[in-house]
Amino acid sequence: MWVVLVIIVFFVIVLIKSFRIVPQAQVWVVERLGSFHGCIGNGPHVMLPFLDRVRNKIALSELTYDVPPQPVFTKDTVSITADSFIFYTVFDPQKATYGVLDLGSAMNALAVSTLRNVIGKMDLELCLRSREEISNQMTKDLDVATDKWGIKVNRVEIKTFQPPRDIQASMERQMKADRERREQIIRAEAEKSAAILDAEKEKQVAILNAQAARESAELTAEANRIAIVQKAEAEKEAALLRAEAAKQTRIRQAEAEAEAIRIVELAKAEGLRAINAAAPSDAAMRLKAYDAFAKAADGQATKIIVPSDMQGIVGLASSIKAALH
Repeated sequence: MWVVLVIIVFFVIVLIKSFRIVPQAQVWVVERLGSFHGCIGNGPHVMLPFLDRVRNKIALSELTYDVPPQPVFTKDTVSITADSFIFYTVFDPQKATYGVLDLGSAMNALAVSTLRNVIGKMDLELCLRSREEISNQMTKDLDVATDKWGIKVNRVEIKTFQPPRDIQASMERQMKADRERREQIIRAEAEKSAAILDAEKEKQVAILNAQAARESAELTAEANRIAIVQKAEAEKEAALLRAEAAKQTRIRQAEAEAEAIRIVELAKAEGLRAINAAAPSDAAMRLKAYDAFAKAADGQATKIIVPSDMQGIVGLASSIKAALH
C-alpha cells in the first residue's frame, strides 16, 4: 500500500516538473545535463524531469539599473558626485546568461568607469551644462561594451551632479552675478530700445510736421495764385465792361449829336421853306438882313466887317431865296 502511494506521489512530482508555463515577456534558459539546451518563450512547455533545469529567467521588457552615486573628477580636478540610471533590454538571453557571471556587478562597474571617462574629459562648468551630451556619450559607449552580453542599452539618464559645497556656493554666487549682469544688460537694452523708439517717434513727428507745413505753404501759394488770377480776370472783365460802356456812351453821344444836328438842319430847312412859302418882300428881306447883322454884332467876335452897301445883304437874301426855289 505504501509502495503504491509512493509511486503515485513520484509520478505527480514528475508530472509537475515536466509541465512548465512561461509567463508573458519572459524567456527561460534551459540546460540539459548541465549544458545549454535552448530558450523557451511564454506559454506551456514540457521538460524532462531530473534532466532539464531552468538556468535563468530573462525579462524581455525594458529594464532599469540604478547606478549608485559615484564620486568622479572633472578635467579641472573638481570632485562631483554623479547619480545615473541605465535603461536596457536583453536581446540574446543565452549571451546574457553565459556571457557575464554577474550582470548587475558588471553593469555597475562598466557604468562607473564609463561615467568617469566621459566626465574626466570636461571641466566643471562644461560638465554641468552638458548633461544631455554626457548621457548620449555614455549610452553609445555602454551599448558597444554590452553588446557581447546580449544587452541593448537604450539610454542613460543622469539624475544629479552634486559638486562640493564650497564650489556650489561659488557657483551660486557666480550665477547670481550672471543674473544681475543679464538683468542690467536687459535693462540697458530696454532703455536703448526706448530711446531709439523715442528718437524715431520724434523723427516721424518732425517729418510729418514738415510735410504738413510744406503742404500748407503749397495750398497757401495755390490759393494766392488763384486769388491773383481771379483778381486779374475780374479787373480785366471790369476794364472790358468799362471800355464797352465808354464805347456805348460815345456811340450814344455821337448818335445824339448827329440827331441834334439833323434836327437843327431840318429846323433850318423848315424855316427856309417857311420863309420861301411866305414870299417875303424885298423890304422884309432887308429887315431880316439887318437883324442878322445886329445878331452878328452882338457876338464875341473882335472884328466885324460891315458891307459898304447894305444892298449886298439884301442881294444875298434874294440869292438864298432863289436857291430855295
